[in-house]
Amino acid sequence: MQSHRRQLLAHVLPMVLFLALLALCQFLTARGQIFFRRHAEFWIYPAQTILCGALLLWFRRCYQFHRLKKVAFTLFVAVAVFGIWIAPQYFLNFAPRPVGFDPTLLESNSATYWSTILFRFLRLVVVVPLVEEVFWRGFLLRFVIDEHFERVPFGKFNWLSFAVVTVAFTFSHSRPDWPAAFITGALYNVVAYRTQSLASCVLAHAVTNLLLGLWIMQTRQWGFW
Repeated sequence: MQSHRRQLLAHVLPMVLFLALLALCQFLTARGQIFFRRHAEFWIYPAQTILCGALLLWFRRCYQFHRLKKVAFTLFVAVAVFGIWIAPQYFLNFAPRPVGFDPTLLESNSATYWSTILFRFLRLVVVVPLVEEVFWRGFLLRFVIDEHFERVPFGKFNWLSFAVVTVAFTFSHSRPDWPAAFITGALYNVVAYRTQSLASCVLAHAVTNLLLGLWIMQTRQWGFW
């Protein structure tokens, strides 16, 4: 059994590092004149992928993912969440969101362009689902119930815990995404309760993000990154 301190670090530190690098990116892009700073996401996002991925590997023995359960239900939620995110633009004719992480700025160099796409999808489909689900569902959903969260069975339901995680997950996204993020946070919580499997939560998040990433590449609505 891992110590409480190590469990706490394992579940929280990857998210702290991820958010710190995101804040650095926003700081640099807001003050950047040269390309290196104005588009800091092109090097900070790969750094997030590598550094957060390394932390997850370092703490891998602290995580109890459990086996995948109710895969059909999990995939249904993943696809439904994807639909919720694109619904305003796809079904309701909201204004497109073309401003954001735009890899076409690098397409003059094929190697740079495709390596950027590769790291963007590794971040989107692998690192983000792991970092976020380990924190939101693996840690916070249980921490609200008991500060010694590792004692709480994964997927144990509690109304306060459900509300706190759903709201916190919502506010961790940009304001235009709050409605979709609120529903997403609630549905991913339901996956945790129904499956009692952190692996299933990661799968749902990863599939949603993969579908969203492919849709972004097709429509060039970079604001959804």
